Amino acid sequence: MRSAAPMSDASSAPPWRVGLLYSATGVTAAIEISQQRGALLAIDEINQAGGVLGRPVEAVVYDPASDPKAYRRYAETLLTQDEVRIIFGCYMSSTRKAVLPVVEALRGLLFYPTLYEGFEYSRHCVYTGAAPNQNAIQLAKYLLATHGNRFFMIGSNYVFPYESNRIMSDFVTQSSGKVLDEVYVPVDPTPQDFERVMAKIRKTGPDVIFSTVVGRGTAMLYEAYRAAGFDPATMPIASLTTSEAEVAEMGPEAARGHITAAPFFETLGTSAARRFVAAFKARHGADAPVTACAESAYFQVHLALRALARAGTDAPEPLLAHLADAEMDAPQGRVRIDASNNHTYLWPRVARLDAQGRFQIVWNPGIRVKPDPYCVVQRLDDWSADGLNAASPSSPEG
Repeated sequence: MRSAAPMSDASSAPPWRVGLLYSATGVTAAIEISQQRGALLAIDEINQAGGVLGRPVEAVVYDPASDPKAYRRYAETLLTQDEVRIIFGCYMSSTRKAVLPVVEALRGLLFYPTLYEGFEYSRHCVYTGAAPNQNAIQLAKYLLATHGNRFFMIGSNYVFPYESNRIMSDFVTQSSGKVLDEVYVPVDPTPQDFERVMAKIRKTGPDVIFSTVVGRGTAMLYEAYRAAGFDPATMPIASLTTSEAEVAEMGPEAARGHITAAPFFETLGTSAARRFVAAFKARHGADAPVTACAESAYFQVHLALRALARAGTDAPEPLLAHLADAEMDAPQGRVRIDASNNHTYLWPRVARLDAQGRFQIVWNPGIRVKPDPYCVVQRLDDWSADGLNAASPSSPEG
């Protein structure tokens, strides 16, 4: 099914067509709806400002329903039938890996707005979500400084959790810590899957539960934890994949006290962040969760279409030339595309969920971090930082 985002009425010029591949249904719908909303907000803003080179931007939207095969099929449709060259989308790494061969073969360009496991480069992909040195290192450093070094790992059964757990294990062992167990549940799990996990956690007694569970299984995990009677003050769930969208599905009681690392949170207090959140909620509703993935989906549209305005074409090679080292003031801070690897300089932060289910930043290093997708540097005290001096891991955001 195809639909179009609102276009400007001020121009009769043919629109620039871009593709949106975000799931409105399926196991990861909650987070991907937030990403689609971020992209549509950016397109609205661009059209309200007159479009690009006097032409409006039109979004061609499909719902892949969290199915990698559907992502691949719709990517082919966009590039061969819909006159699209630029695709914004994908959440799970399995979906990105399904789309990339199509984009490369058909000479398109994918903008990927999601944190991921790293260890990848494609000339035909621009990565605007966090690489491991922009979230996992900071989360590990905070947890090891404040909670202990005995970790229990749980993830969804696909590539991102396996690779993220491997990287986190390296950070834990660097600090003379220990991974007590590593378990995986189906991508589309049942509550009983997590009841079995809680029994293992009770038996091992870790300091930290590191979760790479995604989609609707996230709420099941946190609700099973609460039902088991565990205390987040002494044994929190720490995650890279729990955002405001997943919290909205579980409620504040189950979320309270748990920890996440990301470049952006809805509660970020900068003026740029407040403007973005206000505009997002004005368009999508006061209760619409504003996630780091939504922020990434938002700013990457602006970056891409600024490059299009300079290039005068949506052909990938001229666009990439104008994206190299391109910068903009995103809601999280000033971001930059690294020309050497097509990843993005980002601003890592660590936050804890309060009693209202809102993220409160507990450590803001205050630096922009150069992307290191291949984890060339895997030391907790060397992040390839680009910016201000880091604060103490125990210092809250000022």
